[in-house]
Amino acid sequence: MIHWTTTPKSLARTLNRNLRRYALLGVSGLIFSSGLSANWWAGTATMKITPETPIPLSGYASRIKPFTSIDRDIWAKVLILKDEAGKRVAIVTTDLVGIRANVASAIYEGIMERTGIPRADVLLTWSHAHSGPHLTLDQGDPPTEDTFNSITYTQDLQKDIADLVEIATRSLQPVELSWGSGFASFVMNRRQRTETGIRLNPNPSGHVDRSLPCMKVTTADGKLMATLFQVACHNTTLGSTNYALGGDYSGYAQEEVEHLYPGTSAMFMTGCAGNANPYPRGTVELAKQHGEEVAKEVHRLLESDLAPIEGPLTTVLDNAKLSLQPARPLTELKDIAENGPNWLKGSAATMLTTLRRGDNLPSSFDAPVSVWQFGQDLTLIGLSGEVVSGYVLATQNAIGHRKLWIGAYCHDFFGYLPTAQIVRDGGYETRGLFNGMGWFSEQAEQEMIDTIIRLSKKAGRTFE
Repeated sequence: MIHWTTTPKSLARTLNRNLRRYALLGVSGLIFSSGLSANWWAGTATMKITPETPIPLSGYASRIKPFTSIDRDIWAKVLILKDEAGKRVAIVTTDLVGIRANVASAIYEGIMERTGIPRADVLLTWSHAHSGPHLTLDQGDPPTEDTFNSITYTQDLQKDIADLVEIATRSLQPVELSWGSGFASFVMNRRQRTETGIRLNPNPSGHVDRSLPCMKVTTADGKLMATLFQVACHNTTLGSTNYALGGDYSGYAQEEVEHLYPGTSAMFMTGCAGNANPYPRGTVELAKQHGEEVAKEVHRLLESDLAPIEGPLTTVLDNAKLSLQPARPLTELKDIAENGPNWLKGSAATMLTTLRRGDNLPSSFDAPVSVWQFGQDLTLIGLSGEVVSGYVLATQNAIGHRKLWIGAYCHDFFGYLPTAQIVRDGGYETRGLFNGMGWFSEQAEQEMIDTIIRLSKKAGRTFE
């Protein structure tokens, strides 16, 4: 149930539109008395974002038709936090493969317009489920009915997420925050070394991040309002032959946590999962199995003695200027476009066309990075793109291991971000920008770490 002391006309219009288009659930909290003091306030809102019309799924290029069934509904969820000084931030999680900058920009603008929460104080994230709908604003040439339906869905989603954040801001109540970290066993490195190079196959000896950080949001009467948890693993239990829309393992995990704690909002983030797949994978049963494992670990954490989180909250957002490789000779690009590995052919063709047209290729890419500092109790880093697990080790070595949560798949879904070693070794994670306009250089790793160090200092993290 949604509780209001008053309902402004603009909010009523928002609710009516959303209730018509979606099942709006999970807005928690009462408007609290201004005389009540607390270190934190929080509010949540949840919206079903299952497309009403079948549209193409995203994540596997080989799928050429819209989804044919719905395995489970997908959701957008919002958690608003406000510290004692009145600073508000919004965490938005979605059961989507990714949100690119050209789509995200309207969401940020809508949130600012409706709530006054600035861009730096919004953490827009996605689960990277490869069974989620394709987002696009590009009509294509020629335009198709599927493209039109995808554009309509994307434009509606932009408005609805901004509306959802506004709704969540109107349900704030005093809460306590705490956090801890668990373990996910099914996370598997997918970069297998062979005589002919790196292949996408399970590599049990390869590095991955199997940590499972979890935040707990508890109301004054001891009830669990929300939990935010993360796994650093691709949501690819279901492969390219799957045409059922759903949330993969993270969808099942959220569903199970909400079953264990009725009325709570279970929210999922993705860590540095660029080089990690679930293992084993390939069936709905395995997706459920992995989801149940995550839910059991979240349940264990929520019932344990977690570390309290105090304020104040300081947020910093800036771009990491990441170097791209210099333009290759036209003959080399032509050879890659025709004979190279599949994951490089498209980019090589795009760069070849650009250079033949007389235009220059970019020398760098601006990747958004955020650092949220919760007093001296937790540093939450939000990296953009498909970041590989090596950035966890590099970040820990740079700013310390303790009280640190490293998230990825935030802000802008621009492509893979490899480490310098992966650039040297090659393989799928070196495919670069999804727009085909560049491959990251070895220098990009240090440039990203330098940015994380700079922003962490600015946010007030105490280095070990």
